[in-house]
Amino acid sequence: MVQVNSGDNKGKQGKVLEVLVSKERAVVEGVNMVKKHTKPNAKNPQGGIIEKEAPIHISNLQPLDPKTGVPTRVCRRKNAEGKLVRVAQKSGEELK
Repeated sequence: MVQVNSGDNKGKQGKVLEVLVSKERAVVEGVNMVKKHTKPNAKNPQGGIIEKEAPIHISNLQPLDPKTGVPTRVCRRKNAEGKLVRVAQKSGEELK
């Protein structure tokens, strides 16, 4: 779960559906909706205008703290097994 911290969708929260690593962008559920005109096809036999999520730059996103649900920064620490994991700085909880 992430929160948008700038732009038209500031303050909206959603689940990350896809991450485009090469473009440094992510697709977030219900955020940055665009209207796309489509021709009739097998999936959409009528065609028309559909709304879908567009990618948003990852610098405009902040992960939510699993403990409190507020946006937080991320640091990396070693866990009990000695593996590097992402940790929320506000609460110290591990991010999944």
